[in-house]
Amino acid sequence: MSQLKKAFGQLPRTFWAANTMELFERWAWYGMFMILALYLTGSRDTGALGFSQSQKGMLMGTVVAILYFLPVITGALADRIGYKKILVVAYLILASGYILMGQVTSFTALFFVFLYVAVGAALFKPVISASISKTTNEGNSSIGFGIFYMMVNIGAFIGPVFAGKLREISWNYVFIMSAVIISLNFIVLLLFFKEPQREVSDEPLGTSIKTALRNIVLTLKDWRFFLFLLIVTGFWSMYNQLFYSLPVFIDQWVDTSVLYDWIAAGWPGLAALIPGASEGVVNPEMITNVDAFYIIIFQILVSSFVMRFKHLNAMIGGFLVSSLGIGLVFAFNNVFFLFPAILVFGLGEMASSPKITEYIGKIAPADKVALYMGCSFLPMAGGNFFAGILSGSVYGAIADKTFLLQKALREKGVGVPQLSETFTQNDLYRFAGEKLNLSQAELTSWLWHQCHPGRIWMVFTGIGIFTVIALFLYDRWVLGKRS
Repeated sequence: MSQLKKAFGQLPRTFWAANTMELFERWAWYGMFMILALYLTGSRDTGALGFSQSQKGMLMGTVVAILYFLPVITGALADRIGYKKILVVAYLILASGYILMGQVTSFTALFFVFLYVAVGAALFKPVISASISKTTNEGNSSIGFGIFYMMVNIGAFIGPVFAGKLREISWNYVFIMSAVIISLNFIVLLLFFKEPQREVSDEPLGTSIKTALRNIVLTLKDWRFFLFLLIVTGFWSMYNQLFYSLPVFIDQWVDTSVLYDWIAAGWPGLAALIPGASEGVVNPEMITNVDAFYIIIFQILVSSFVMRFKHLNAMIGGFLVSSLGIGLVFAFNNVFFLFPAILVFGLGEMASSPKITEYIGKIAPADKVALYMGCSFLPMAGGNFFAGILSGSVYGAIADKTFLLQKALREKGVGVPQLSETFTQNDLYRFAGEKLNLSQAELTSWLWHQCHPGRIWMVFTGIGIFTVIALFLYDRWVLGKRS
């Protein structure tokens, strides 16, 4: 206890300021991002945009992939210009970008506005990570980064809760919330954040960026390391379906009213506070959000358990558990079953995700640790890009309710009007119900058993299992031969 108290006492004010800013930034980001797939693909008569699954996947996957690649450049900018100045620019971009996201409605306009937001997030990321690193030492870095990871997940949990209630009023309020929350960081930055010491280089900015890119290329010439990053990309492609596909899947196929009724029967006051209460349902983002809640509760316990295993063994086990979990999540449309299924998925994530970065730091040559760690973002970039493809055209062909319903109606010889401003997805569902003489609940049940959209689990779990096998072979053959 005395050592823990000493470790806390050594953490300076800037450390706590950086963590507070991380919490607010994650609150703003996940408040927007957890509902983004729903906003992009929801029926236009609800205020959503009515994009196709392919458009959703392309927009989210491409932009977030760029976000995870940009820190190569933005990190060099921060070292050159200064942390405080970069954070001011980042918050200005993020606040204005969130506001703009709620104003534009065309695919092209939203793509570029979201890309603008991604630039702001990419400016923020390396500065906060570097600030945490520079305000901790060997004696308190473990507790320091543990606090940082906890702040990430607290922010990630709170954001969707507020967003879920606000979108009941208007989708635009979600983006306003994100802008307001990120703007709170101006207060923290100006009053409590002190610029950490950093090496100031006289090297031109363009040269610094070229050097950073050249170093990445040189690092990736270590083919074993490159192969490891490529394998881990498979995990992130599967993992990101939590944000890209699951909210839409729940919205389209899962009857959450039974969960709401169960809560209302026992705790009516609590039920009234749940996002979705105005319609007698539980919003999809509240169910997907339990993953962040599980991490807050169980991460330390899981981390303590996997400490006894080798890094790769922990990753292999974690990837396998997550693969099974993601399969359970998508295979069934019972809302109560989702909670243990997401727990299984989350336990695998908790066992493996922190080990990836830790492993990279361990295998890097002593004189190239920073270079190797700088490449740790690449699997996340690739994972988001491929997650966009999987949640776009692949999900659209196998599990998208709108596509499957249109197909089923045509097979029955029913002419289906094209979706438009005047004929929305909800209009299609009502039209189909009338033609087939089914209620909306009966229509969803009939389509579920007719088209089997739950088969999408085989795609997502298959990618996870392939990743597990590839990492196992990497450990046995590539590293085994090396040793």
